[in-house]
Amino acid sequence: MRYLGGGRRGRCSVPAPQAGGTQPADRRPAIDRRARLEAVLLIAGEPLSLRRMAQLANLEDGTEARRLLDELRRLYDARGCAFQVEALAGGYQLLTRAKLSPWLTMATRDRQELGLSQPALETLAVAAYRQPVLRAQVEAIRGVQCGELLRQLMERDLLRIVGRSEELGRPILYGTTKRFLRVFGLRSLDDLPALDGHESGDLSNEPEEPEGQSTIPLAAS
Repeated sequence: MRYLGGGRRGRCSVPAPQAGGTQPADRRPAIDRRARLEAVLLIAGEPLSLRRMAQLANLEDGTEARRLLDELRRLYDARGCAFQVEALAGGYQLLTRAKLSPWLTMATRDRQELGLSQPALETLAVAAYRQPVLRAQVEAIRGVQCGELLRQLMERDLLRIVGRSEELGRPILYGTTKRFLRVFGLRSLDDLPALDGHESGDLSNEPEEPEGQSTIPLAAS
């Protein structure tokens, strides 16, 4: 699906029945067909003709597709939905409204600007699951030197220094930033995908510390 004004794919569902009541039996089939048409529009990557919409949504014909399309338009307008049905290139497509472009641009810009290499992403993953983590611990897991990658991730505000270990030399401890959460769509670190198998043991276990060792936290950025 293409997006008007830099929009993103999403959903604007048809209203559910009122609490404590049910839809009249004769209306249910129409709503089901309208929902099917809406689903087809949501996943389409190009404008669809009325005939094609009818085929994909299992409707009677293009006339029914047009009628249901008009219903969707009225629903979207009445509810102030983020989507609108637009006539494009001989067909119809579901697009985000142009007025939302500034917000959608901000929401996608951070991820588009990341441009991280695979080694950098792997380093970031290790740090995210093992934080607070030492550079030596990251390198032990990845099997290569990671100093430059850690520096790059800090420059991109994805990692930060969260404290220092009290072991010899007081090495730096790394952790993720608020921008990391925002870029990857996480509310908190609790939303990190769960790992299983050997990966869980490698990445998500707490870092091992010698007996009596503690860490010195720094103020959050």
